[in-house]
Amino acid sequence: MDNTSCIRQKADIKQINRCKERVLELHGSFDCLSNGLELAGNNVRLKILFLFYEEKRLCVCDLSDILGMTISAISQHLRKLKDRKLIETEREAQTIFYSLTKEYEKMLKPFFKILDDNKILETM
Repeated sequence: MDNTSCIRQKADIKQINRCKERVLELHGSFDCLSNGLELAGNNVRLKILFLFYEEKRLCVCDLSDILGMTISAISQHLRKLKDRKLIETEREAQTIFYSLTKEYEKMLKPFFKILDDNKILETM
């Protein structure tokens, strides 16, 4: 059976062209959102991102204490987030503080609002 054939009677060329243009227009935004969601798909990294959203900035020791994980394990997650530009750093003396970039703070806000409102639990 050939799954590549379409059974529609008539294509809406205006709709198809409008959608093509919109997808092209948002190409960079799709890349940015996909990148963020890919990394946030990990439970630990999602918690880290949420903590940055809530607290604005934390150091690796703070995260280690909060999540009950080794500094080494937290550092590996932070490296992935920093390499993909989801978080940024600020040094104060010997301590490096991590925080969400403005772009990802804005992008992740609706997801964290859902978590904060416990709306996920209500739908399950």
